[in-house]
Amino acid sequence: MERPEVEVRRSKRRRRTVSAYREGGKIVVLVPASLSRREEAEWVEAMVARIEKAEARARPSDDDLARRATALSERHLCGLAVPSSVRWVGNQNTRWGSCTPGDRTIRLSERLQSMPSWVIDYVLVHELAHLLEPGHDAAFWSWVDRYPHAEKAKGYLLGWSAAARLEPPPSEEEPAAPEAEPA
Repeated sequence: MERPEVEVRRSKRRRRTVSAYREGGKIVVLVPASLSRREEAEWVEAMVARIEKAEARARPSDDDLARRATALSERHLCGLAVPSSVRWVGNQNTRWGSCTPGDRTIRLSERLQSMPSWVIDYVLVHELAHLLEPGHDAAFWSWVDRYPHAEKAKGYLLGWSAAARLEPPPSEEEPAAPEAEPA
């Protein structure tokens, strides 16, 4: 795996603590100015490993995603929505997910991986509901709205889309055009 860009910020006010966080595509490590270069290098290695481990834990695999979809179908859709495959994809820049009812495949955008699990679950339920109702009609939304965090997740995705200047996800009032379906 390629090592991420790392920026080290030394602070005269920082005495003993070392911390790190992701800022865009890089990892920022905050260290006391009093550390030697060798100590700094050791801390940077440890903190980068900690961030990468936490990110890997938070990013479910395709198998995890498939298990999650099955559990969500059981819990919210009476087990009726059974996909043949569920996987992450990196080529969906205008959609959160997509479903092909004909072959029962579901794909979720990798952009979702950094979002809260209840938002990912909402998109999964949305795509699972397409296995039951292909369009965005009232019957479709009645399936999706069985997910208890549906309204909150719709608001989250709407806000995220606005901040990123993307097309908003479809709503019950405005069915999405087939080529612009974001979720």
